[in-house]
Amino acid sequence: MSIWGKVIGAAAGMALHGPLGALIGGLAGHAVDRMRVQARERANALARAEEDLAPHRSEAERKATRQIAFTIAVIVLAAKMAKVDGTVTRSEVNAFRQAFQVPEDEIEAVRRVFDRAKGDAEGFEPYARQVAAMFSPHSPVLEDLLDSLFYIAKADGAVTDAELDYLSRVAEILGFGAADFARIRAAHLGPDEADPWAILGVAHDADAETVRAAWRRLVRDNHPDRVTAEGLPEEFVKLATEKIARINAAYDAIRRAREFA
Repeated sequence: MSIWGKVIGAAAGMALHGPLGALIGGLAGHAVDRMRVQARERANALARAEEDLAPHRSEAERKATRQIAFTIAVIVLAAKMAKVDGTVTRSEVNAFRQAFQVPEDEIEAVRRVFDRAKGDAEGFEPYARQVAAMFSPHSPVLEDLLDSLFYIAKADGAVTDAELDYLSRVAEILGFGAADFARIRAAHLGPDEADPWAILGVAHDADAETVRAAWRRLVRDNHPDRVTAEGLPEEFVKLATEKIARINAAYDAIRRAREFA
């Protein structure tokens, strides 16, 4: 079940701090009030759970809070990116809906967050820093976030220089160096996608063992099972599956070119 339409209500029922919490706290209206009541009801139901679940509750609550915060961050950073070149195209908004399969009856709640983030005077940096602090450095989850932003940026068929600058800066805040960003960019865009070495993030003269180790690491970090285990929204499984296919294709191309098993 998609969580996108429930995100505001869930956040309202949690102690979500920082710029993400402030942005959600600034939303008002009947829809938010109604979802806040639903969040309280879910919290009360959790409180009535059997006592043998108590040892696991603290970790479960931390995981739920992190998932909600991450989800809001995706919406906010997508909205901020959509305006960096001065326009918000219908294709970018539609790409967000397509990537994350937002149902018709839930899109209004997500749109409220999206629109508030677009009109928010705050830059994107505080939101990126907050989500980066939620995960360990170089966490595959943070690469999932960057992948989703690339997906949205290229929705209209062209990624502008302003969008690339934005993505590069977000990547830097999330803890990715220039080489990692080049690898992620190569997995998504243009003629670089024809360079399998760039997709695996290895030099053209790398030996077979280096290539193989890079491939294994990327497969492990981007595997759909890992995405599921992290508790991310189910829509990220699709993005992970697509990325794994590109990684495997790049590895196969290098193996054929260098003739190693």
